[in-house]
Amino acid sequence: MDHGVRELAATGRGVLVTGASRGIGRAIATAFAAQGDRVAVHCTAPGPDAGRTLAELAGGGHVLVAGDLADPARVEALTAEAEEALGGIDVLVNNAAVMVAHPLPTTSYADWQAAWQHTAAVNLFGAANLSYCAARRMIDGGREGRIVNIGSRGAFRGEPDHPAYGATKAALHALGQSLAVSLAPHGIAVASVAPGFVATERVAGRLEGEEGERIRAQSPFGRVGAPQEIAAAVLHLASPAARWSSGAVLDVNGASYLRT
Repeated sequence: MDHGVRELAATGRGVLVTGASRGIGRAIATAFAAQGDRVAVHCTAPGPDAGRTLAELAGGGHVLVAGDLADPARVEALTAEAEEALGGIDVLVNNAAVMVAHPLPTTSYADWQAAWQHTAAVNLFGAANLSYCAARRMIDGGREGRIVNIGSRGAFRGEPDHPAYGATKAALHALGQSLAVSLAPHGIAVASVAPGFVATERVAGRLEGEEGERIRAQSPFGRVGAPQEIAAAVLHLASPAARWSSGAVLDVNGASYLRT
């Protein structure tokens, strides 16, 4: 590693969190702000959810940045906006994702194509472009950094109704491991978190009735994860102490899926 690189601080850092309007992203943004970091809250388009996240963050120096991650030019622009507002980007969290149902037996070819193109554009290409833009700024600024990707248990066990989602999350894990090797000489560590089922606003309806019972039974703990539990894992991987975890894919699924 280049010893001229400025070491990563434990707090007071600039953190860009994508898809932070609600759910896991909101929990991650909240956790970073609570420990004294400055947070750029990303959303696709400004709205009440993103505004609420920003307003409820502890401390100051936070900012809202908006843009479609499927648009490479917008990705570059929002990264620059976050860097200027935060005084630099020390941590990037690639959390934003889309999940479009497209089970092969019942999906038209046109809808199949559309689902794959949109999912890949956001979940994989968007994260790859953000990683490029943020990492180049870290390198040019001579600062250590962290990139944490939010992957999925579905990357390993499959997503029969959402195959593009499972495939792009597997690719995101692989992207993280590739970048972990190439960016290590610059003091940038890259790791991923692979959550299981997490209780967020988007999936609240699925936790009712018999389906909810089946979902909770996937874990021997008899429940699903909380967004704050994912945020805790992200905070660790983004910390100075987690440099040696670079390249890791951390399962956070309550033992609902065990891989070897």
